[in-house]
Amino acid sequence: MWLYAVASRRDGALELGTLTGVAGEPVRTVVSGNLTAVVGSVPLDVFGEQPLRRNFEDLDWLEATARAHDVVVSAMVRRGPTVPLRLATVFHDDNRVRELLDERQADFDAALQLVSGRTEWGVRAYGDRAALTAAVAQARSANEGSTTTPGAAYLARRRAQLSARETVERDAAERAEQIHERLVHHAAAGRRHPLTDPAVSGRRDWMVLNGTYLVDDDRTDDFTTAVTTLGAELPGIRLELTGPWPPYSFAGMERGPT
Repeated sequence: MWLYAVASRRDGALELGTLTGVAGEPVRTVVSGNLTAVVGSVPLDVFGEQPLRRNFEDLDWLEATARAHDVVVSAMVRRGPTVPLRLATVFHDDNRVRELLDERQADFDAALQLVSGRTEWGVRAYGDRAALTAAVAQARSANEGSTTTPGAAYLARRRAQLSARETVERDAAERAEQIHERLVHHAAAGRRHPLTDPAVSGRRDWMVLNGTYLVDDDRTDDFTTAVTTLGAELPGIRLELTGPWPPYSFAGMERGPT
């Protein structure tokens, strides 16, 4: 059983229509108590433990599987509050799924309450070393105050430039923390993730922040405005907003498959 997501049990049967999953299988529900799990029956020779390990090394296969998984999760999110499960959460049978729902009922209830009426947004910050160095140097030079001679002013600018070059990594980290703290104030929750390896992303940009934020649906405009404002306030830093996404980062369900 491939587990896609968990939602609150609603009156009547959950209508899934012709929705299909990672193996092209029709998805269905497993119910226990007040919770509904959305699952699909997948072949063991492809989605068993050993085959999955091999398949996860095939990036094309992994991308296609992740997209199919997200199609089901996104469809559930459109129907109401949903806790997405991480990719490749697999159980042997329906009874194991019910056991999970029973064992983690309090956790699922809390997660569903957290994500209700909210959507995940991603914000990545990229640094331009030259522009950031120049901006920091200008600010430091200005902080030294006015000088009495052109020569003294030139030396002050050079000291500021050399200092900024030496501290550009630290300055970028400080700006990333500033961005994250500001955005958290406009969100119900926020998380910083590891910076994406350029070999994986295919981008050579210098990433300094990889954040996700759970935003009230009625405060989306406020959040996006905050991103735009921060981008304008911080020379040398470019912000990239993505979303809306299902609340993968805030599901809080880390148990592995059984």
